[in-house]
Amino acid sequence: MLSKFRRVRGEKGFTLIEFLIVIAIIGILAAIAIPQFSAYKNRAYQSDSKAALQNLFMACKAYWADKTPMTNCEVSEVKAEEYGFTKSDDVTVAVTMKTAADFAATALHGADSTSVTYTIDKNGVITP
Repeated sequence: MLSKFRRVRGEKGFTLIEFLIVIAIIGILAAIAIPQFSAYKNRAYQSDSKAALQNLFMACKAYWADKTPMTNCEVSEVKAEEYGFTKSDDVTVAVTMKTAADFAATALHGADSTSVTYTIDKNGVITP
């Protein structure tokens, strides 16, 4: 009987308890990391929407500098190469007020689970 214990004591490997502790630690780390990753993704989507609005505002400013401030600024007009407005495919941008005097536009990212719609006004201020 003692010869079996001596042989087992000399073997190398993990015990069941050590294995369960490692699995528990991995589970705890995953429980912390997964919700944080989701929050990071949503913040990135929201930043993408804000960036699209800021780019649209700057492209419209350039458009009005070439035309007149009373000319309607359309997304299709400023997508041209000379004004350079680009956005991600998942961002939906709409210009609601089109002249320089009363400009307003909205943006929403399609993958954002919080569905926050951002608005930019004629002064370039972005609000949720």
